[in-house]
Amino acid sequence: MRVGFTCSKKVGNAVARNRAKRRLREAARAVLPELGRAGYDYVLIGRFESTASRDFEALKGDLAYALEKVHSA
Repeated sequence: MRVGFTCSKKVGNAVARNRAKRRLREAARAVLPELGRAGYDYVLIGRFESTASRDFEALKGDLAYALEKVHSA
């Protein structure tokens, strides 16, 4: 399984983009071993305001929900 992280300049300056990517990396590290599937490639996209300011537990919950939805189809 491979994971990519991206944030556009709409997220903010380099500091804001890196913070958003760090949060996404940690959420992926916590959730993907349980819910991710081998052979899949995942791309997590940081969004303006919501990625950096969202509660971390809610961010992990969002990722878990998205993975369940993707794999149920």
